[in-house]
Amino acid sequence: MDYRQKKIVVIGAGLSGQALVRFFCDKQAEVTLSDRREEAQLERLDGLAGCKLHFDLGGHDIEVFKQADLIAVSPGVPLDIEPLVQAAEAGIPLLGEIEIAIRELDAPLIAVTGTNGKSTTTCLIGEILAGWQKKCFVGGNLGTPLISACGTRYDSLVVELSSFQLETIETFSPDFALMLNLSEDHLDRYADFSSYLTTKEAIFENMGAGQYAILNAEDGRVRELTVPIAVKKIWFSANRLLDEGMGRRGDQLIWRWQGEESSFDLNRLCLKGEHNVENAMAALIAPLVMGVPAEIAWQKVCEFSGLPHRMQPVSNFNRISWINDSKGTNVGSVVKSLSGLQAPVTLIAGGKDKGGDYAPLREVLKQKVTRLLLLGEAAERMETQLGDCCQTQAVTDMAAAVSLAVRETPVGGTVLLSPACSSFDMYPNYAARGDEFILQVRKLEEQR
Repeated sequence: MDYRQKKIVVIGAGLSGQALVRFFCDKQAEVTLSDRREEAQLERLDGLAGCKLHFDLGGHDIEVFKQADLIAVSPGVPLDIEPLVQAAEAGIPLLGEIEIAIRELDAPLIAVTGTNGKSTTTCLIGEILAGWQKKCFVGGNLGTPLISACGTRYDSLVVELSSFQLETIETFSPDFALMLNLSEDHLDRYADFSSYLTTKEAIFENMGAGQYAILNAEDGRVRELTVPIAVKKIWFSANRLLDEGMGRRGDQLIWRWQGEESSFDLNRLCLKGEHNVENAMAALIAPLVMGVPAEIAWQKVCEFSGLPHRMQPVSNFNRISWINDSKGTNVGSVVKSLSGLQAPVTLIAGGKDKGGDYAPLREVLKQKVTRLLLLGEAAERMETQLGDCCQTQAVTDMAAAVSLAVRETPVGGTVLLSPACSSFDMYPNYAARGDEFILQVRKLEEQR
């Protein structure tokens, strides 16, 4: 694409927005960075040093948007805000970072979406391909914007995609599209669960011959949603053997493809929990189809010990297991995390309410959790829906939660931070929230 002298408005000054600014400046476009926040509220703008650009901060100037040739939309920006609505009505193209990037790239692309497990699965695929001595870009919603890959030659691209990123695609067509699972999430952004599912489904809309959909056979919503898609489907199941695809027999994963069979010993897996068995299965499929030897693929999966803030062991202080699962930002994720633990668990949850139903937590709370400590904006609604499942108490901040948890959790128990909510009421992101949890646990250790 030739962007020289084009008027480009980049809306949203986060990681994706700033990467877009650098990309368009390199393309000699006339770039304006627009954000509702003031400059003092923004981080890392010094990374744009050397870029010739204009700023539209502290709000959005509709006239700036109406004069644009293209508006590049960061994932966190809803499409229904007034400047974007008026720009769309004026016929100005609105494209997301993923769509802009993919028009510049030609390497084989593996795209990972779903509600839970995306980051772990994306990283696992990257580890496998790197172990095959391939130059592999790994990023997207995981952290590094895909636009950062432009200008560098890669053998393959592995991208985690959120529903927000899928809202702004037009031609995006991955070689492999993974749909891991589907449960309620982001209902503060979408009108209803059906709207969220429709957005997720967009990952398949441009796919065609020679491309593959990798799907969870045990998720009813995934099965229902993907009935209409025409591309070749490869299924995985953590509960049974499959005639073709990735199945399971006891502690062995069984891969059947084009008349051949390979097996993988689950006892070698470092990652714990049934949800990580599913993540490992999903991660293996695309590399195996691409030709990665089974031995190399499984070795790299088994060496992977997990991501920060996702069921991350922090300490055994006071003979209690302290686990940071700050990335557990929706109900389905917390259900999976708790299901892999033994009672008694003290659960620290809450944050910015995403509008979903907390009722799916009730059964696992009754089975595993003896104490529920609630933080943030969602605390009151969570207590209303879940307060009769176990002892429940609202706390003012993370320090108070950790202090109470160490007093109330018995020896041999677990303290789990798994919020079921986003972090934006109290923290800039889930990582900052997890870091605060770790800091407070370390302070306890020092005091004792």
